Amino acid sequence: MQLLNGLGYQRLETAIQASNLRKGVITNNIANNDTPYYKRSSVSFESLLQNEMNGDMPELQGRRTDYRHFVIGPSMDVPEPKVTTDQTTAMNNNQNNVDIESEMSQLAENQLRYNSYIEQLNYMIKMKRTAVEGR
Repeated sequence: MQLLNGLGYQRLETAIQASNLRKGVITNNIANNDTPYYKRSSVSFESLLQNEMNGDMPELQGRRTDYRHFVIGPSMDVPEPKVTTDQTTAMNNNQNNVDIESEMSQLAENQLRYNSYIEQLNYMIKMKRTAVEGR
């Protein structure tokens, strides 16, 4: 029996993966702050997830008990995080577009998001554990 296989858990798991990816991308941007012609990258996940969740939901949605069954209703796939590179701007004379203050604040924001995701995951596991143990 898999206790942590629901859609909410999948979204949370992908959010944690996106946060880890974002940390790597931001630290790479910071490391290349003085590299000539370097263009900063960013990770988008939350906006993709919000767009997926705001889609029109049909009234009927089937439950698949086997991967070979047909999907009835929306597939409810969790989007994958995407890394994009900003090629359009330049901040320095060397055509680099990394703003170190902005990157540091994004790194702090990402750490707060990561901590909240982990806290939510721990809470979900604790609730499932409490239900199974019957305390």
